Amino acid sequence: MKIFQCGHCGHPLFFENIYCENCDHTVGYNDTQVIMNTFDQSMDSLLFADRDNKQYRFCKNKEHGVCNWLIEAGSSNDYCTACSLNRTIPNLSNKTNHEKWNKLEIAKHRLIYQLQRFGLELPSKMVSESGICFDFLAQSEGVNAMTGHANGVITILLSEADEVLREQMRMEMSEPYRTLIGHFRHEVGHYFWDRLIANNTILLERFRTVFGDERRDYGEALKLYYATGGNQQWSDYFISKYATSHPWEDWAESWAHYLHIMDVTETAYYFGLKVAPIKGFSGMTSEVNFDPYLMKDFNEIVEVCIPLLFAANAVNRSMGIPDVYPFVINQSVINKMTFMHEIILGSSLRSK
Repeated sequence: MKIFQCGHCGHPLFFENIYCENCDHTVGYNDTQVIMNTFDQSMDSLLFADRDNKQYRFCKNKEHGVCNWLIEAGSSNDYCTACSLNRTIPNLSNKTNHEKWNKLEIAKHRLIYQLQRFGLELPSKMVSESGICFDFLAQSEGVNAMTGHANGVITILLSEADEVLREQMRMEMSEPYRTLIGHFRHEVGHYFWDRLIANNTILLERFRTVFGDERRDYGEALKLYYATGGNQQWSDYFISKYATSHPWEDWAESWAHYLHIMDVTETAYYFGLKVAPIKGFSGMTSEVNFDPYLMKDFNEIVEVCIPLLFAANAVNRSMGIPDVYPFVINQSVINKMTFMHEIILGSSLRSK
């Protein structure tokens, strides 16, 4: 993600900031301009931006402390682009639910930021049958549901926001990595398979060449995966063991990691990060001098990102904590991600 800046004093801001820690001015994210607007803290419901003096107001979900996105003052919408995609939110009379929902919204807002950076259209399911929406559910309220995707509806269980339970699930399922942003990126991958691939004969044939034949029975494939533990020789051709279960899951897993790589590379670009080992190890030198969302050649993105991830893992290991990115990106996975990158760049679903 890019570095944001206070429009009043120039202090750097995190994406989730609601005020500048240096000058105390109120700040909010403007997704149209991809900047943080800054406001005089004395302003009330209508806010005059320091940068252009235009009027804005905050998304209605700011009152719940889960959103800092802005809406133009003249808009009839109560909710921002990200929050307008919520179909179901948890019962907020339960304080624990509220805390977990806040964590889900942080991950979801970062996902929407990234999809907007790709220029992908995000119609609401409540407006268009081909759209997308989010259901955030608590099983403790009698809901029998699972985290997943179905026809544009992305369901995320609140239990995924419980770090202890999520770590237990990660260990039970032998997963090297399990995070909220990872869930969102995986499930939205299923949605974009439906939008980008399913009804395009040419891309569908290319997909089958790269990922395999998705006409294989999905339910039976998952039963077989959980019964056998999956393909034990997965590491040369897949990004994860779960990706071996079915071509749809291979796509969703690869899509999630594609988004991971794009986000890491963008962050490195804006921070001017580079890796230059003093011994000059072959293939370990990296300097990100481009915005990955503007780069057509995905191989160049991979070439600069892998040394960065290796260096980040090394720093974590020096602190005795798990790797930032506990995966090996093999050539087969690179080919799959390259396919995705080319599809997105040429997609009719991108905003013009």
